[in-house]
Amino acid sequence: MKVVNTIVFFGTRDLSITSSFYKGLIGLELFRDQGTCQIFSAGGGMIGFCDHLQVIPREDTPIITLLTDEVDEFYKRLIKAGVECTEPTVNEKFNIYHFFARDPDGYRLEIQRFLDR
Repeated sequence: MKVVNTIVFFGTRDLSITSSFYKGLIGLELFRDQGTCQIFSAGGGMIGFCDHLQVIPREDTPIITLLTDEVDEFYKRLIKAGVECTEPTVNEKFNIYHFFARDPDGYRLEIQRFLDR
């Protein structure tokens, strides 16, 4: 047996707003629109948002982490769009460069680059 990919699903209050955020602002490709759920390609995995699932963001969890070499470019794009973000910084403990923001449903979004590759 072989697993070929993964999808992690999250609830959303408004699928069209969430879709605009992840597709339009972040630039993820819409893999499949199932009506009440949309699934986006995110590099080596997929992320889905469904309007029939409960939205359960907490202060620190879950964290949706997107990996990119363009951390600063994403930061500038999100700030320009009015999204509140932390300043990009080096996290020496994990050897990463990253920042945090919130998506339209309040989920913690991390844009990150590994520094040791």
